[in-house]
Amino acid sequence: MQEQKLDLNRAEPISGVAGAPSVPMTRIWRTIRGFILWSYERGTIQYDVMVTFILIFVFLSPYWVNFRDKPIQRNPHPTDVIITSDGGGGFIYQIQGVAVSAKDDLAVREQLLRIIEPIAGEVTITKYDIERDPLGRVQRYKVWVQR
Repeated sequence: MQEQKLDLNRAEPISGVAGAPSVPMTRIWRTIRGFILWSYERGTIQYDVMVTFILIFVFLSPYWVNFRDKPIQRNPHPTDVIITSDGGGGFIYQIQGVAVSAKDDLAVREQLLRIIEPIAGEVTITKYDIERDPLGRVQRYKVWVQR
C-alpha cells in the first residue's frame, strides 16, 4: 500500500455552498489569536474594540453576575465611642447612654473609665456631661479625659 501525503499549501479550499467564495480561516484565527494575546498596538481599531469589551464587562457584568463581593455586615459595639479633640491636648469621648447603667457619680465614672481605658490607655476623667433627650432619658455622655 502506498502512503499519501497532503500538501496544505497547495490544497484547494472546499466551499460549503456551491459557487460561494471560501472564507480564509487563517485570517480569522490570526485575528482571534491577536485578541487573545493582546498583540494589537494602541490606537488601532482592534485595540479600541478590546478596551470597549473590557469596559462593557466591568460596568455591566454586576447587573447579571453575582460576584458575592458585598461587604460583611458589621454589628456596632453597644458602647459606640466617638473621639474628638478638645483643642487643649485632651480628648472628648462621646459614649452612648445605654452603655452606662450606674446612677451615682462614682459608679458612673468607673463605668466610663472601663469603657474608655481599653481605647485610650490609662487616663483620668476631668469632667463629664450628660446629654438628655426631651423626655429626660440619657442619650449620651460627653467625657473629657487627660493622659
